[in-house]
Amino acid sequence: MTSDLNPVEEARRANDAPLFADLAGDAAVSFEFFPPKTAKMEENLWSAIESLAPLAPRFVSVTYGAGGSTRERTHATVERIVRETTMPAAAHLTCVDATRDEIDAIAREYWAAGVRHIVALRGDPPVLGAKFEPHPQGYANAAALVAGLHKIAPFEISIAAYPECHPDSASPQADLDNLKAKLDAGASRAITQFFFAPETFFRFRDKVAAAGIDAEIVPGILPVSNVAQTRKFAAACGAAIPAWMDRLFEGLDDMPGARQLVAATIAAEMCRRLYAGGVRHFHFYTLNRAELAYAICHLLGHRAKDDRRIKGIAS
Repeated sequence: MTSDLNPVEEARRANDAPLFADLAGDAAVSFEFFPPKTAKMEENLWSAIESLAPLAPRFVSVTYGAGGSTRERTHATVERIVRETTMPAAAHLTCVDATRDEIDAIAREYWAAGVRHIVALRGDPPVLGAKFEPHPQGYANAAALVAGLHKIAPFEISIAAYPECHPDSASPQADLDNLKAKLDAGASRAITQFFFAPETFFRFRDKVAAAGIDAEIVPGILPVSNVAQTRKFAAACGAAIPAWMDRLFEGLDDMPGARQLVAATIAAEMCRRLYAGGVRHFHFYTLNRAELAYAICHLLGHRAKDDRRIKGIAS
């Protein structure tokens, strides 16, 4: 079922009616996970995957550590998702500290394993705060990586976008030019870095459209469960944490339940305002936890399907 309301009318209803009342259920979702380091983390990851699988995501992606530090674990996690679920799996792949031949070999292995979707990224340097330096025999940037992947196989390719400008970009215009170069190289869509104000996304969407870019731009949503960790993430990618949000988490360091309720409320309200502005696909950075993403999807009217989407698990 789809909504016949235009964004202006939808925005009016969002303000005049209960915030999550009678949504059409037409939002699509996708989820990001990171590869586990231990057996316990593996158990937690798979529990999250099983919990979110009934929501029938468009795809789920698995991150790739700085400098390729999680290469084998990423590959194993993606292969398991392909093998044991019916969810389309996307593997992150970066340019950092690897030759073209090495990256191409990894891409061919993914294709052979049944992976048809790659999230192609420049990647972060192995040392926090260091300047990115392309490998002499590697791909120079994400646009070159996208072009190289298309020579290997007809992958679906997602890329990153930065509503508040990538920290390494010379200017917002240079950042937009880089986004366009990645899409022109053959990427299917862009997934944004997380942000904490709907207006940040809407302004970016307007700039993208004004630059003549008509590709799908999917907002990346990070429900905040660990404020200190989020501050670290935000500092690394240039995302601003509003002062009002910082204040909402004050005094909750030793109250994880209350902190989770506040986190869910903040993220859900932002997603509702994004929905009111016409957004219909949300990408959740889950940090390998299901509860917050599942709750927000539920509030947005996105319900579990009859098919559990985990092979061998009954409905």
